[in-house]
Amino acid sequence: HVFSGDGYSAGYYSYLWSEVMDADAFNAFTETGDVFSPAIAERLKRYIYSAGDTRDAEEAYTLFRGRLPTPDALLEKRGLAA
Repeated sequence: HVFSGDGYSAGYYSYLWSEVMDADAFNAFTETGDVFSPAIAERLKRYIYSAGDTRDAEEAYTLFRGRLPTPDALLEKRGLAA
């Protein structure tokens, strides 16, 4: 299905990249040892949720996470990381 047409492959890529960002953002919480970390939740709220479209997406994510997302967390979540 991925190679059957440009529309589907582009949509699949977007869907997969959103999973990368989800897993990477969740790791921000697990790395603190507290998945309910108020400090990380505040950063997520301030730089991602509250910002909306007021700043570039890469800048917003970097302000939240300190870096751009990587696929490492998703690979680990799916059991594909060493």
